[in-house]
Amino acid sequence: MSAPDAVAQGTAPPEESPRRPLRRPAAVVLVVLVALTGIVLAGRLGSTGPQDSALLDGPAPGLTGPTLDGGTFELADWDGEVVLVNVWASWCAPCRREQPLLLEAHSALGPQGLRIVGIDVRDDADDARAFLAEHGGAPWPNVVDPDGVRAVEWGTFALPETYLVGRDGSVVAKASGELDAAWIDEHVVPLLAGEGAP
Repeated sequence: MSAPDAVAQGTAPPEESPRRPLRRPAAVVLVVLVALTGIVLAGRLGSTGPQDSALLDGPAPGLTGPTLDGGTFELADWDGEVVLVNVWASWCAPCRREQPLLLEAHSALGPQGLRIVGIDVRDDADDARAFLAEHGGAPWPNVVDPDGVRAVEWGTFALPETYLVGRDGSVVAKASGELDAAWIDEHVVPLLAGEGAP
């Protein structure tokens, strides 16, 4: 039987294709590595739970720079004070939700010695000022951090985050995510009363 007759009857042997080197093992390894990297990063950056901080029980990083109201701020000027350092931005929804609580804390605990300073991260200054005006202003300084360097120095993972600095200048507590009144009652109030860490 000739080749054309075999093709007509469907019995022709299949044509051989040129051989290609197998690359599946390398491709599989690459896909697995990419997937694992994504899982690790999503876990670290997307976590809403508390994050450990290397700053706890150690000295607070320095904080200095221009503020949204056109002034300058130097954390060292508040040596010996209890300070809340709140890292925020106007585009951050939980930051918007916690702003009234910060205002309440300032009003109730400011007379007992609580100081608050904000670090406004990767924000447009006009948007940040509008945010504060919309929420009744902020009677505390807010340091401008357009490139996020100050937030990184404080070990910030995501916004908002808040650090409590004791009278001795050490970081005694950190809140990851939106503040609540229970955190303030547990950490800030005793510190102001001299019952907590120094």
